[in-house]
Amino acid sequence: MKFASEFRDPKAAKALLAEIARVADGLGASRKNPVHIMEICGGHTHSIFRYGLDKLVHEGIEFIHGPGCPVCVLPRARVDECIEIAEKEGVIFTTFGDAMRVPGSKKSLLQAKAAGADVRMVYSPLDALELARRNPGREVVFFGLGFETTTPSTALAIQQAAREGLANFSVFCNHITVPEPIKALLDDPHMVLDGFIGPGHVSMVIGVHPYDFIAQDYHKPIVVAGFEPTDLLQSVLMVLRQIAAGEARVENQYARVVPENGNPVSLAAIADVYEKRPSFEWRGLGEIDASGLRIRPAYAAFDAEEKFGVGYAGVRTELEEPEGCACGAVMTGRMKPVHCAQFGRGCTPEMPLGALMVSSEGACAAYWQYGGARAAQ
Repeated sequence: MKFASEFRDPKAAKALLAEIARVADGLGASRKNPVHIMEICGGHTHSIFRYGLDKLVHEGIEFIHGPGCPVCVLPRARVDECIEIAEKEGVIFTTFGDAMRVPGSKKSLLQAKAAGADVRMVYSPLDALELARRNPGREVVFFGLGFETTTPSTALAIQQAAREGLANFSVFCNHITVPEPIKALLDDPHMVLDGFIGPGHVSMVIGVHPYDFIAQDYHKPIVVAGFEPTDLLQSVLMVLRQIAAGEARVENQYARVVPENGNPVSLAAIADVYEKRPSFEWRGLGEIDASGLRIRPAYAAFDAEEKFGVGYAGVRTELEEPEGCACGAVMTGRMKPVHCAQFGRGCTPEMPLGALMVSSEGACAAYWQYGGARAAQ
C-alpha cells in the first residue's frame, strides 16, 4: 500500500525505538521520573494504542492524552441544546455519526430520534444542504462540530446556502480552536508537561505558526505529527532531542501534508463566515476565552442559535458531570481512563456515561477498543 506501508515498516520502527531509548536514557527518564509528552489530537491517541506504541517506547516516556477530541470536549448542556432544536416541530436535525450517542443530561440525539425527533446522520454539511433543497417546508439544521479541520467545510456550506438563498438551512455552530485550550493547560500549575505532539489534520488547515506561543512563551517543544506509527515515533524522538538540547521550537514532522502557513482557501472561508466568541465552555476546562467560533452577523440568517434562541443566544445552563464520571479529568490529561471508577463498569461503549467512551477519537474508547476488559481490570 504505497504511501502507507512505508510508514509502518518494522525495521524503521525498531531503529526509531532504539534511538528514543538512547536519548531517553541520556535524559535520565525512568518509570518513576518520566518525560511527559501530550498528544493533543484524539486521532493520535487511537494510533498510539492501535499500534501499541505506549508499550513499545522507553519506559520513561509517558503519553498524556489531551483535549483534541471535539465531541468529547462538548459540555452536556450543548448536547441538550441540540436535542431542544431537534425536537422542535418541522426540524430536520443533521449531525456526524460521532455525536449521535453522546449523552446529554437526560438523553442522546439517538434516543431523541427513537422518541420521534427527525435526527439524521450525514457525512458532510453538503448532505444537509441537499436535504434543505429537497425539503423547502422544513427547517434543516446542521450540527457544526469540530476543530479547525471541519470548520472550512461548514463555512463553505453556509456560503453556498447564502448564494442559493436557502433560508431553511442553518448551522448550530460549536466549532472550536486548538491553541486556546493548550494555553489553558499550560497555565494550570498542576499540569506537568514536557512537550507536545501537535495535531496533523488541524495543522493542515491553520499551519504551524499558531503554536509558536508554546515554544516562545512556555519554552516547551512541539512537533506536528502524522498518524502512522513511524510518524509518531519520529515525532517523539524530535521532542526528546529538543529537550536534550535545551531547545523549544515548533517542528513539522508531517511536512508531506501540513504546509507551514496552512491552507489559504480554507482560512479565507473561515475568516469570511466566522468570528471568535468572547468565550466558550469546554468539558473539564470550563469557559476559555476566545476558544470558540460563532457565525458573523452577515450570515445570521443561517445561525441556528439566533434562529431558535438557544445556546449563547438564549438562556444557558452549566451542567455538572454525571456522578462518578471523570471525563473532564481524562480529557485534560489529569487522569488515565483506567483510573476512572466507571471505566468498563458503569461506562461501556454499549451504555456510555460520558462522551469519551463514544467518540471514535475519545481516549476511553481507545483504551476499550485496544484493551477491552483487560484495560478495565
